[in-house]
Amino acid sequence: MTHSQDTGLDPLEVAIRVAKEAGALLMDYLSRPLHTAQKSRRADLVTDADRASEKLIIDRLRAAFPQSTIIGEESGTHCGDPEECWYVDPLDGTTNFTHGYPMFCVSIAYERRGELEAGVIYAPFYDELFCATKGQGATLNGKPLRVSMVEKLGEGLTCTGFHPADFERNGRYFRIMSSHAQAVRRDGSAALDLAAVAAGRFDGFWEFDLHAWDVAAGALIVREAGGRVSAADGAPFEVSGKSILASNGLIHAPMQAVLASMP
Repeated sequence: MTHSQDTGLDPLEVAIRVAKEAGALLMDYLSRPLHTAQKSRRADLVTDADRASEKLIIDRLRAAFPQSTIIGEESGTHCGDPEECWYVDPLDGTTNFTHGYPMFCVSIAYERRGELEAGVIYAPFYDELFCATKGQGATLNGKPLRVSMVEKLGEGLTCTGFHPADFERNGRYFRIMSSHAQAVRRDGSAALDLAAVAAGRFDGFWEFDLHAWDVAAGALIVREAGGRVSAADGAPFEVSGKSILASNGLIHAPMQAVLASMP
């Protein structure tokens, strides 16, 4: 079990408790009218639920780990010890959420000295809690998670995501992967897509132009479930690297080859 050297608390236990509390808050917001605003461009939404969830998470993490740096999607960087960092996505899948489509979640990851050590993704609509601690495996609602055993890309269910304004670029990748994989999905929540790879629901996932809070928890959960995570071009995965390719490991190289075949 991993513990913060400064507080003695288990980051995973704290993240689980906080994610569940934030998830309950989101479900409460889902039942009433939302105030929705557009951020930097069309279809990049933020709601009062995003902001309330992030405030709750940051307040709880700051109370438990007062020395940590916390990086949140909505409020940016809350400075602290650079060797101990939390990545917080208070509502991944905001557009889904605003329409009542249940593919949304809370994602929280803990990093120490450059290594992801704990990750939690909580999908409150389904009450599904995906967790991982470095070196100790991954779980879904307490039961061990394992990636799929699909060996051929042609038999694989894959997934991706992209902002609607970036369709011209990413639609090409969607098209070419559709001609190789059994099917391609686009569900609108990178964190849940990664959790689905860890659970063996998807066999592979790729996306560009992401942020650390989108992928930190999911990348660790996939790895701890026996999968493989890299950059889209096969380079080592970096939490702030802007692209990700995650798979069951068996179809990783074929997926990478397909993506690389685009001019």
